[in-house]
Amino acid sequence: MPQTFHSTAQRMCWERLITAKRFGMEKYHDERIHKRTDFQRDYDRMVFSAPFRRLQNKTQVFPLPGSIFVHNRLTHSLEVSCVGRSLGNNVATALIEKYNGTPAADKLPHIGSIVAAACLAHDLGNPPFGHSGERAIATYFSEGNGLALKERLNEWEWKDFTHFEGNANAFRLLTHQFNGRRPGGFALTYSTLASIIKYPYASTFSPKKGKLGFFASERENFCRVADDLGMLPDGESGFVYHRHPLVYLVEAADDICYQIMDIEDAHKLKILTTAETKELLLAYIPPERYDHVQEVLDMVNDTNEQIAYLRSSVIGILTDECSHIFVEHEEELLTGKFKGCLIDHIADLPRKAYQQCSQTAYNKIYTSSDVLDIELAGNRIIAELLDKLIDAVCFPDKAYSQLLLNKVPQQYETRAETLYGKLQAVVDYISGMTDVYALDLYRKINGMSLPAV
Repeated sequence: MPQTFHSTAQRMCWERLITAKRFGMEKYHDERIHKRTDFQRDYDRMVFSAPFRRLQNKTQVFPLPGSIFVHNRLTHSLEVSCVGRSLGNNVATALIEKYNGTPAADKLPHIGSIVAAACLAHDLGNPPFGHSGERAIATYFSEGNGLALKERLNEWEWKDFTHFEGNANAFRLLTHQFNGRRPGGFALTYSTLASIIKYPYASTFSPKKGKLGFFASERENFCRVADDLGMLPDGESGFVYHRHPLVYLVEAADDICYQIMDIEDAHKLKILTTAETKELLLAYIPPERYDHVQEVLDMVNDTNEQIAYLRSSVIGILTDECSHIFVEHEEELLTGKFKGCLIDHIADLPRKAYQQCSQTAYNKIYTSSDVLDIELAGNRIIAELLDKLIDAVCFPDKAYSQLLLNKVPQQYETRAETLYGKLQAVVDYISGMTDVYALDLYRKINGMSLPAV
């Protein structure tokens, strides 16, 4: 007999969590089965988009490549998507068997495609210069010249800037109707949109560390998506929710990739020695597989290939572990009671190895000279661009302002009626820049470079 799963106000259900309804195109929604599913369309729509292409010139951790190619935001997002698809497919296989004969069973096969698409989108809102770009925008308002604007904004608006978060910015980029664009932004499915929101609450409810999932300007949009999917409210504010369960898979894919790939990149850049890198990665290998792994390493003479083999083995182990934890704790995920991330709950051996990689990354990678140089330069460039552009949108009739605003694409609402709207237009523009574009504009507005003749 098939199991029966009742949907209540205290439990999310897969029948609602997985929907092909598109944001901004709700009136065209139907439940027909197409040869290419709506979630596959989400994936393709991301790949062919300009914001996704721009990720190739945005820093992941290390400076953009010279003679040694390391990861940028584009390659990172593609790899996260591959791991996310595997996680989703693993979970779907297990859940289809559990829900056999119920309405959910027809929707569960789409999990892999939803997670893959969400993984492609998860970093779209990140500004140039890696995570330091997020901090540069936030601290410009909390500590820099932007502090002078505090009294002219309400609490929600002010916290959007002082708690600027790439995750919330991705939701805005994907859903906002920029000038000249169609309603609904990218018009992605509700399920894909909800699956990227790691922090499903507004900035005013953000904890001190500054994470949030949507800005004040998008709060009604997010709540519309969350309510339609049956996501559970967390408290009575109306603007705080428990996560969509598939967020945990997107987060796990990101956690797996950035941690392991940063170790591999650090080895290529000689920040970590071969011996250090092998020790870190071999720590994941269970005793019953250790001899086999050593035999494969002995067959390969190229050091980089040895590290690549270990990296792929570790990613496979972590993918299986996180898939298992998701299925094991599915009920807690659906009731909003699951604590932490999937990585926190995996078996002792890989969890301790992951923690050691994290500690090594903070001690040796994220404080390396090249990484710090990018942070210092990015902070200066972003602060200068914010200074100039905010002055231009606030005083658009100045001669210099008119020159500078002519550089801003028309899709950005630089002549918005409110100060909040004007500041958002500036942040939209800057966060969409590549590292190279931001540096070039910085040089031009400071008279440090001229166009070639």
